[in-house]
Amino acid sequence: MDMHTVVVGTSGTTAEDVVAVARHDARVELSAAAVDALAAARLIVDALAAKPEPVYGVSTGFGALASRHISTELRAQLQRNIVRSHAAGMGPRVEREVVRALMFLRLKTVASGHTGVRPEVAQTMADVLNAGITPVVHEYGSLGCSGDLAPLSHCALTLMGEGDAEGPDGTVRPAGELLAAHGITPVELREKEGLALLNGTDGMLGMLVMALADLKNLYTSADITAALSLEALLGTDKVLAPELHAIRPHPGQGVSAANMLRVLAGSGLTGHHQDDAPRVQDAYSVRCAPQVNGAGRDTLDHAAVVAGRELASSVDNPVVLPDGRVESNGNFHGAPVAYVLDFLAIVAADLGSICERRTDRLLDKNRSHGLPPFLADDAGVDSGLMIAQYTQAALVSEMKRLAVPASADSIPSSAMQEDHVSMGWSAARKLRTAVDNLTRIVAVELYAATRAVELRAAEGLVPAPASQAAVAALRSAGAEGPGPDRFLAPDLAAADAFVREGLLVAAVESVTGPLA
Repeated sequence: MDMHTVVVGTSGTTAEDVVAVARHDARVELSAAAVDALAAARLIVDALAAKPEPVYGVSTGFGALASRHISTELRAQLQRNIVRSHAAGMGPRVEREVVRALMFLRLKTVASGHTGVRPEVAQTMADVLNAGITPVVHEYGSLGCSGDLAPLSHCALTLMGEGDAEGPDGTVRPAGELLAAHGITPVELREKEGLALLNGTDGMLGMLVMALADLKNLYTSADITAALSLEALLGTDKVLAPELHAIRPHPGQGVSAANMLRVLAGSGLTGHHQDDAPRVQDAYSVRCAPQVNGAGRDTLDHAAVVAGRELASSVDNPVVLPDGRVESNGNFHGAPVAYVLDFLAIVAADLGSICERRTDRLLDKNRSHGLPPFLADDAGVDSGLMIAQYTQAALVSEMKRLAVPASADSIPSSAMQEDHVSMGWSAARKLRTAVDNLTRIVAVELYAATRAVELRAAEGLVPAPASQAAVAALRSAGAEGPGPDRFLAPDLAAADAFVREGLLVAAVESVTGPLA
């Protein structure tokens, strides 16, 4: 259990906070300012609830049923009912880290003082997170508009002591039992509170934040594998010169080129492109790596800006304003987040595609500039890495399907009251799959490129010190080097874990210093 504590206030939640709570079980505490803001907003809601005029979410039905005024004696039932009826998800369970991010981000908005939720409800949300209780949330149920309704409803159901949840031991039990076991009293929702717990972009935002963290590691890893492949193919590093990238000043392009140059520093393999089979230029997949990787990096930066704005937002409908008004709005629409989630799936697919092209080049004796067919020990008797590239190609093909934007679709709902939706949850779900696949794709290129570099070293050519560090660390992690055919899946799994856990970047940075 990570003992780091994240304090939730009226502002200032960071992407690092989200990752700490979602992935590392950081504790959550409400600041005094948050408690004061919650109490002040609740006074406004209570005052409105006492008036005869209908106020959406306080004394009316929801969505297409908002025209009905709800009498005082039915309002607690109204709030319970919205949670129960909206907890309508289906399909496989969503990952624990996604649910924790979802709950934490909803708590962040609740604590802003713009939702009208009582302080004790917010404290219960923090208590559930700190107890390691994770509501069972299902894959399908959110359209990314009016918030991630079904996923958030399943979380709210747990606060009420209903439905199922996973305990800290990983066992799924009735939520009421888990709350009781941890001394947590179920909440009894009052005016507006049920709606306020459901109406946010928290699921798609949480998945965006975690994808950005993973992609940052993958883009640096892909700069490294591109450099290793260039080295193994006896390519030229002259195309990485800073002055060439300065005249096309996309920031990410310059960063990727600089990373590659640092990895290749001191290499005895680069610059042989004019030897036995002279080449004027390397193939695009090698020569244009900084342009492709860099454009992806710039996309990550744009997505991080959007995520930062969303983290600074209070998404609810209606919202409590500082002047005492409670106003309806459309801030729950997930379009800003959905668009960048789809954009990231596109650049991830293209990064996977260029990685696969370099792998294929390493394995093809007609294009590898002297490497053995499929990097095999005794080609014909041995197949080498032939089928590793098949696996990589299958992953790339799926990445291309996952790059089709979810946000381009919209299906009207709630009797045409909610007639345009973002599909941002779907965009986030497919991006998670894409990031997972991209990790495997980069791992296959790494495995092929390190084997090729070792084969060059056996010929007397000395790899760059950073390349040697990457090879040594990968071999220590269980992915074996050149030799006769063997059961390959365990080696690829070891390479996957090596990339996924950031060990490739760490190994190279032990020589180069920090890479961007």
